[in-house]
Amino acid sequence: MNVELKVSGMTCGHCVKAATNAIQALDPTARVEVTLDTGMVRADTTLSVAAVTAALAEEGFSRTG
Repeated sequence: MNVELKVSGMTCGHCVKAATNAIQALDPTARVEVTLDTGMVRADTTLSVAAVTAALAEEGFSRTG
C-alpha cells in the first residue's frame, strides 16, 4: 500500500529520521520518503493510513492533509 500524507512539524534531518524510524518500527520493510519543504511523507508499507498517522503522531508530527 502506498500512503501519502501531508504533515506539519518536520523541520530538519532529525525529523526525517524520526518519521522514517517510527514507520519502520511497525513495518521494517517499509520504504519511506520524507520531503521537508513540502511536508510530505510517502511510504510503501503494509500499514494502514491510520497506523502511519498514529506512528507519526507519536513522534509529534500532525497530519494536515
